[in-house]
Amino acid sequence: MSDSKDKIVLFEGVKVRHIWDEEAEKWWFSVVDICAALTDSDYQKSRNYWKWLKNKLNTEGSELVSNTNQLKMQASDGKLYNTDVMDTEQVLRLIQSIPSKKAEPFKLWLAKVGNERIDEMIDPEQSINRAIQNYRCLGYSENWINQRIKSIEVRKALTDEWDKSGVKVGREYAALTDLMSRTWSGMSTREYKQFKGLKKENLRDNMTNMELILNMLAEAAATEISTVEQPEGFNESARVAKRGANTAKVARKQLEKETGKPAVSRLNAKESGQRRLPDGSEGGGE
Repeated sequence: MSDSKDKIVLFEGVKVRHIWDEEAEKWWFSVVDICAALTDSDYQKSRNYWKWLKNKLNTEGSELVSNTNQLKMQASDGKLYNTDVMDTEQVLRLIQSIPSKKAEPFKLWLAKVGNERIDEMIDPEQSINRAIQNYRCLGYSENWINQRIKSIEVRKALTDEWDKSGVKVGREYAALTDLMSRTWSGMSTREYKQFKGLKKENLRDNMTNMELILNMLAEAAATEISTVEQPEGFNESARVAKRGANTAKVARKQLEKETGKPAVSRLNAKESGQRRLPDGSEGGGE
């Protein structure tokens, strides 16, 4: 758990306490503070409201309350108290249960996102086009966007191979991804994110062009080896994944020898010049 236990965010002028969970890689938000922000009530009233809402949700059979966590958070008196907290997904579900004008924009946004998701399931090309537009809105350069979209294609080819080999989505996917990252970059996915100073942000969205290329090389090589050798199960797929990632490790070492500088950067995409400059031109950097 992050040590920054007294961090707050402002929600319509109301302070919402939150804590970053390093292990789970997610934010936890104070439920009472969320209730206060949406109901325009003081701390005691929002506590009572949350107590009432918990009983209501339990009666309705909602699992939201039973899945609520508790963490120590700093109160106004400076002391730490056990506080009901929820992660981002749970907060969005909570907002739907609170009749508030302030909650209405979130409910409309959720409906819009849900409709977009259904459209993307019918026509997957829409999700690619939407991703490109989102990257543009965030200010990424066209060169970086092209590289990033290609990396998604390469990743999809690899996960298709994992599926054929019987690798399970979720924990086994994550284990193989970590293995490959550690092999070619020297860091697990979590260590890599910490190296770049990231929390919830997507690691690949903060890679330089060169980092994306090396990561793609690792995944493309693993895919090629897998199509030839047809591994079965997690263990055989892990050996293939490591061999593919080692190809990128060799390339990284050679590049660093030729340039005299590390190929893996602490900089995120914005800092390394992968985003557009204020005048609309594209930044340099790798």
